Amino acid sequence: MSAVKSERERRVARWYYGGLASAGAAMCTHPLDLLKVHLQTASVPVTNAGTASLAAKQSLVTTTAHIIRKQGVLALYNGLSASLLRQLTYSTTRFGMYETLKKKLIESDTSTNKQNVANIPFYQKVLLAAVSGAVGGLFGVPADMVNVRMQNDIKLPIEKRRNYKHAIDGLIRVYQHEGFKTLFSGATMATSRAVLMTIGQLSMYDQFKYFLLTYAANYFGDDLITHFTASLSAAGVATTFTQPLDVMKTRLMNASKSEYKSIMQCGSQIFREHGLLGFFKGKPNKCYVPAFVRLGPQTVLTFIFFEQLRLNFGDLPKSK
Repeated sequence: MSAVKSERERRVARWYYGGLASAGAAMCTHPLDLLKVHLQTASVPVTNAGTASLAAKQSLVTTTAHIIRKQGVLALYNGLSASLLRQLTYSTTRFGMYETLKKKLIESDTSTNKQNVANIPFYQKVLLAAVSGAVGGLFGVPADMVNVRMQNDIKLPIEKRRNYKHAIDGLIRVYQHEGFKTLFSGATMATSRAVLMTIGQLSMYDQFKYFLLTYAANYFGDDLITHFTASLSAAGVATTFTQPLDVMKTRLMNASKSEYKSIMQCGSQIFREHGLLGFFKGKPNKCYVPAFVRLGPQTVLTFIFFEQLRLNFGDLPKSK
């Protein structure tokens, strides 16, 4: 058993495991992501009866109940195809780049023949995560924009809904009717968020996992408990890093062409209406807790799926 366990722990992830793991996690957490988008856009003026009063006082529970009552349980999965497409572009790119570049820097421990993440200084992990997040964020912008629109469609009056059939249909219609540039609306914000998200998730996960395996080795091994603890800790860091940008990104992607002239205008409007806490919770869109409720499970499931793929199907490093 120990030989089998040792061989499992020696395995390293393939470049596409992050995208597969993120897509699997998205299928589980998509309703939470949809609710987060609804709460973040709660202060956007709406005209259909019933929704305006809802916007005045919203919470995670009332939003969920309202959606189910008006549209049914399946409405919680609006935009799932766009969410999956986003993970298969954004997360595959950022995980793939991060893991590939990390392997180039890792020195192999000849005593155990394990890939020793501790050999990489923390600042290098952060730099790798930042570069990978920037590239992945840019690749994922079109699917992310369609994802936000599809999730928010349910809040609009029937005559104003976009009614995309699926993510590809949304991309085609945006390109045909609004132009190529619209596919990358909010790209600066989304890319900046992706940098902070990847730093908070990937580099911090590696660091938390390293601390657990190094300084608490009597209690933690390369197992599910360690993966859960490290990923939950990383989720807290990532949520704190990205929440202000996440709020502005959602508003920019869902806004009409004339609503915001710049990122600064969007940020100043949020600050003017809700103060500094408007970027984290504010009134009426109390979105920090829903963001963590969504990002926590998403991050935990992503790394659990990722580690299971690595342990069971990853490549064995070549012996030196």
